[in-house]
Amino acid sequence: MIPVARAALSLTARGIQRTAVRQAHHGKHEPNFHDKYGNLVLIGGATFFASVWGYVLTKSGIVWGLSPVGRVTPKEWRE
Repeated sequence: MIPVARAALSLTARGIQRTAVRQAHHGKHEPNFHDKYGNLVLIGGATFFASVWGYVLTKSGIVWGLSPVGRVTPKEWRE
């Protein structure tokens, strides 16, 4: 094996070992912000999104009916 490749592999292996040891020493997992409030923030954001778009779509004055029945008036007949 090339010495440079061997050194790179050993550095990678050492980094993985350090990470594993560091994680093993953390006995208790303390909940962070995302563990505590993640679902609440997600639900709040979805509610806000739906309410704002609901307001915009209902108050924008766009006519949502796609049928032209009753809106199209025929022209007068010319002889």
